[in-house]
Amino acid sequence: QVQLVESGGGLVQAGGSLRLSCAVSGGTFSRYAMGWFRQAPGKEREYVAAINRSGSSTFYTRSVKGRYTISRDNAKNTVYLQMNTLKPEDTAVYYCAAGRDVTPSSYDYWGQGTQVTVSS
Repeated sequence: QVQLVESGGGLVQAGGSLRLSCAVSGGTFSRYAMGWFRQAPGKEREYVAAINRSGSSTFYTRSVKGRYTISRDNAKNTVYLQMNTLKPEDTAVYYCAAGRDVTPSSYDYWGQGTQVTVSS
């Protein structure tokens, strides 16, 4: 059974930074594309960033491009999301997911989520 565990969320002031981590166990990490999603209260889940199996290709939603960086360490079975210049509108529960490719509908495994709160 593939398990994903996120960490690194918290409370930060606007303009600050956080780095989320997602450790994957129970599967062959290098076979999965990895993605980060977020969901704010009262809003639909949003696809934030993704990285392919090798790490050679990344995707970012427009609102985070230039501020967020997704990366992966296949030796550590971990994917990261470095978030800089955070804004109050980045406040959400962030979820990592593992899937067959970076298509939003292809993710089969999900973490429990980690809260990110950005104060103004």
